[in-house]
Amino acid sequence: MYVHNESMSVSEWNRLSHFNNPFGFMDLRRQDVMAGLGLVQKPTEPLLLPKPGRDCISCAVVGTGGVLWRSKKGKEIDSHDYVFRVNGAAIKGFEEDVGNRTDVYVHTAHSITASEILFRKYGYIRAPHDKGIKYVLIPEGMRDFEWLYGLYKRERLTGGSYKGRRPWTQYSDQFNETRYYVLHQDFLRYVRNRFLRSPSLDKSFWAIVRPTNGAFMVFLALQVCDRVDAYGFITDDHTRYSNYYFERGANTHIVFYANHNYDMERHLWKKLHELGIINLYLGEPKTTQPTEPSAKDAQPPAKDVKPPAKDVKPPAKDAQPPAKDVKPPAKDVKQLQGQ
Repeated sequence: MYVHNESMSVSEWNRLSHFNNPFGFMDLRRQDVMAGLGLVQKPTEPLLLPKPGRDCISCAVVGTGGVLWRSKKGKEIDSHDYVFRVNGAAIKGFEEDVGNRTDVYVHTAHSITASEILFRKYGYIRAPHDKGIKYVLIPEGMRDFEWLYGLYKRERLTGGSYKGRRPWTQYSDQFNETRYYVLHQDFLRYVRNRFLRSPSLDKSFWAIVRPTNGAFMVFLALQVCDRVDAYGFITDDHTRYSNYYFERGANTHIVFYANHNYDMERHLWKKLHELGIINLYLGEPKTTQPTEPSAKDAQPPAKDVKPPAKDVKPPAKDAQPPAKDVKPPAKDVKQLQGQ
């Protein structure tokens, strides 16, 4: 499930070179990729270990969806053995809704750098850096391998997409080579091709199309956890909520970018939830309170209402039945659409 310096032999490189990028090495130079990937050590232990006295591992995977705003799910999230987060995981000020622990942080080089710019106004400053945290990188392109080079060398990058950047500073003081994992291209392709193969992969912009980071986080958790509870992911009634929980209920909606298929993910999370594979937080049920008339509007029954007259006559015997030649409605009258 992870790629590292010992796994990338020449034969393995040649095999992966038959797959397009992302999630393959076609059109990439081995020496460029291995400059960064060759520094990644083989993991010395599993990503997660059972907690003492427990046989099963429970995990909360926490997205950034607006469904979490005012959910008060923070304590429930933190009660899990491990908490996964992704992208702009703003926590300060939102602990009651999203908890305050992070054990695994999933990211790309792009998401970890862009999040601090895009979400700074919401209080997000830097990637979570809890003591002992484990980081998982999704290598989606050459820029991620450039990132690995600067990160492991602790050198300012002198070229590429992140020229001038110092990658190790993004992890505060918690970056440790033994707690850093890079997802394997085979695993990433498996998730995309088996569960989330978007029709857009057959279009001209196929090269940018892939599942969201949150989707990869869910499938990673399914591989290493016995129970997976998902919070902050897209649901059928997503239009009820803001795009992100840290927007505090602002009137925003999910932007359906072309590189992700949000509808496919929505249907997949719903299906996995129905099958009991994950437990998806669906938000609080929408309730409507019955309205009662005010005392001012309620009128008492009229006192002088008379009972029906006793001499009301029955219908006249000569009342004629409906004419037999009344035509039924024309058969070709179309029903109103949308009913």
